[in-house]
Amino acid sequence: MLLPSLENLACFEAAARTLNFRTAARAVALSPAAFGQRIKQIEEQVGAPLFERTTRRVQLTPLGLAMLPRARQCLAIAEDCLRTAMSPAPAPVELTLGTRFELGMSWIVPQLGKLTRRRPELTLHLYFGASDDLLRRLHDRSVDCAVTSARWSAASLAAETLHEERYAFVASPRLLQREEFTRPEHASRHCLLDIDATMPLFRYLADQMGGVGRFAFARHRWVGLGAAMKTLVLAGEGVAVLPLHMVAAELRAGKLKRLLRSAVLARDHFRLVYRRDDPRSALYAKLAESLRAAPIQ
Repeated sequence: MLLPSLENLACFEAAARTLNFRTAARAVALSPAAFGQRIKQIEEQVGAPLFERTTRRVQLTPLGLAMLPRARQCLAIAEDCLRTAMSPAPAPVELTLGTRFELGMSWIVPQLGKLTRRRPELTLHLYFGASDDLLRRLHDRSVDCAVTSARWSAASLAAETLHEERYAFVASPRLLQREEFTRPEHASRHCLLDIDATMPLFRYLADQMGGVGRFAFARHRWVGLGAAMKTLVLAGEGVAVLPLHMVAAELRAGKLKRLLRSAVLARDHFRLVYRRDDPRSALYAKLAESLRAAPIQ
């Protein structure tokens, strides 16, 4: 089936709107003869007259009346197509972002509404997991990107820097009333809380002071989450290195105290990590820009 040209449809619509061929011809910038030829072409294509014409009036045939709404719809779609091509809107995209539970709940989840308004083309799904789990899922492509301060050596990953992450070695005042902790040697009187046996958080202090071997803690407890560590530290169940953004309010309120205040803890950065072979690096740069706009909480 040979489809009518948009120019012929525009002539048909103009004639149907004005019911005057001369007026319609002027509206589409054609001579009356050329305009009449366009109408003849489209009538030949549909195989029947679209107009009843006399010397005194023009009116649509039943077929013309049936065709008019569809012709207008086709012209509107064509105009919208051209407008989109001239100023294209960003194509819709969905990403799965991995994050630690505490950071996701305190910083990323509160930003979702603002991110949607700022980048309506982006639908962001969340996955919560530990740092090693996030990196593993990046490699197996079950998440597209992840916010983490974990370190990695894989050349297959790339990253956008987001915010600096600072740390504090803390304990509750109630615990310190029972057992002081002013020197590394006092570790023998305390329980160290951390994520797991690799002591990823405590190393931000220990590596600055000669290594974990300098601290002979009475015992260790691995609890898997920073939030669980914080709860236990507040309850006086141990000491821990925690991200400063997690304990800043408690330090200001006197609910927690810094230990070994003269010690300088290492710092790190939150990064938006993604696979280097992912062709959407420009999208990740824009997402990182949006995330950087909100301070860590």
